[in-house]
Amino acid sequence: MNNSLLAALPHAKYQRLLAAGLELVTLKFGEVLHESGVPFRYVYFPIDCVISLLTTMKGHQALEVGLVGHEGIVGSPLALGIHASLHRALVQRTGAAMRMESALFRKEVLQSKPLRQALYRYTNALIGQIGQTAGCTQFHSMQARLARYLLMTGDCARSGEIHLTHEFLARMLGARRERVTRAASALRKRNLIKYSRGKITILDRIRLNAASCECYQIIKRIYDDSAYEDKASA
Repeated sequence: MNNSLLAALPHAKYQRLLAAGLELVTLKFGEVLHESGVPFRYVYFPIDCVISLLTTMKGHQALEVGLVGHEGIVGSPLALGIHASLHRALVQRTGAAMRMESALFRKEVLQSKPLRQALYRYTNALIGQIGQTAGCTQFHSMQARLARYLLMTGDCARSGEIHLTHEFLARMLGARRERVTRAASALRKRNLIKYSRGKITILDRIRLNAASCECYQIIKRIYDDSAYEDKASA
């Protein structure tokens, strides 16, 4: 497996990034990659880990507004010349990622049109995801939101097994744990998922998709429409 954004780059460009300091790392659940307003030290390209982007407000728990998986990058504002994030980046699934120092990465972005184009398309899709998630949080039922979230997390990780507790899900979804537990129980009774000891397994993606709100398909379409173009010369 590889990161899809990196895999879409010309081979020579990818090799250049490796030579410039792109390296394989393991990210652990609960690790904070960067805080809101703090300059990026590294950018990360998830492979099979999943990163939550959280908005923080004084006096309230952080709320998840976006997910980043194998399709993208944590640190995309650097492509626009912005050196700090608006969000906290939290590892919600342990796994592998490629990492590069932000200053070195910014230098490579300025020198490669294919890399800039891939980053611009991904950033546009991420903005769409964040906007759609905000509407979903406001207007849709907990059961539909949970179904969407599980599908998206599975897509990001390329896995039908999700290691998340109800307490963590409640924090990410901005809801009380009891509401999340009731929604998960309803999905389990319909044989769409099963769960035990912090591990959730998707049993029927087609029916879970039907149980989700329209936001899952809208967000999926946003990323499909922003898919990386064929490899071109750097």
